[in-house]
Amino acid sequence: MLTVGDRFPEYALKAVVADRPDQAFADVRHDSHPGKWQVVFFWPKDFTFVFPTEIAAFGALDAQFAERDAQLLGVSTDSEYVHLAWRQSHPSLKDLPFPMVADIKRELSQALGILDAGEGVCLRATFIVDPEGVIRFASCNDLSTGRSPEEVLRVLDALQSGGLCPVNWKRGDATLDAA
Repeated sequence: MLTVGDRFPEYALKAVVADRPDQAFADVRHDSHPGKWQVVFFWPKDFTFVFPTEIAAFGALDAQFAERDAQLLGVSTDSEYVHLAWRQSHPSLKDLPFPMVADIKRELSQALGILDAGEGVCLRATFIVDPEGVIRFASCNDLSTGRSPEEVLRVLDALQSGGLCPVNWKRGDATLDAA
């Protein structure tokens, strides 16, 4: 798995950005959000049970990520058409404010090293990528274990603070002085 300090791979993928078919699809590339941090999180499959809770939780925090010049991107190995059908059928996904990216060829998942060999789907991984395309945070959960979008936001705050952040540090707290 790629990790902190590695460059995030280049990609060009289709995404769902709305629930209306005439406005639903867009092309998303690694350089679609210049000057912004990217928070890229992966889930294995649409139409499952744990994943809509996570996706909706990230969606609820989208404005807070945007305040920090960060673009949320959700990715799975399902197609953009499956993403659209799921978004249209699941009430908590209808108004998602971020793209649902389709990695149907599994190229991005493979490049990141997060493709589950047994299942052929991406693992539940999260990457925070700085504006220069460098991975600054990477985590990967078991397929059955949800993650905390609030913790991802806290880590983004810590990375953007420019200081040494102690345990349980939160935005607005003092950083440590190494001297």
